[in-house]
Amino acid sequence: MPVKTLDLSSEVKFKTSRSGGAGGQHVNKVSTKVELQFNIQKSEFLSAAQKSTLLRRLENRINKIGILRVVVDSERFQIRNERIALERLHELVQEALKPIKKRVPTKPTRSSLKRRLKTKKLISLKKQRRRATFDKDD
Repeated sequence: MPVKTLDLSSEVKFKTSRSGGAGGQHVNKVSTKVELQFNIQKSEFLSAAQKSTLLRRLENRINKIGILRVVVDSERFQIRNERIALERLHELVQEALKPIKKRVPTKPTRSSLKRRLKTKKLISLKKQRRRATFDKDD
C-alpha cells in the first residue's frame, strides 16, 4: 500500500544530547545530537496492515518496546539534525511500505546456453589434456 505523504512529525519524540566530532568548544556546550523516537503501534496515521508491515520489515531497527529510533549527529545545529531525522524516518517508512515486486522467472537465452556449454566443453578438454600428460609421466 503506497503511503501518501504522512506528517508523522506530530507522533515523534525528539531526545537531544551532546555530540562528538567537529565544533570545538561548541560541542561541549550544546546538545546537537538528535534521537528521533517513533512508536509504530500507537500511530494514528498508519492502518493496522501498514503497522504490521513496518514492524515486520523494520524489525532490526525497532527496540523491544516497539519504538523505531533514528539518530542523527551529522550537523552542528540541532534543528538541521531534527529535519534530517524526520526525512530519514519518512524514507524508512516509504521504503518499508513499498510492495515487493514478485520475480518473474525467465528462460535462459539460446546464446547463453550455447556459451555455457562451450565453456564447459573447453574446461573438460583442458582437464582431459592434463590427465593424458599426467598418465604419460607415470
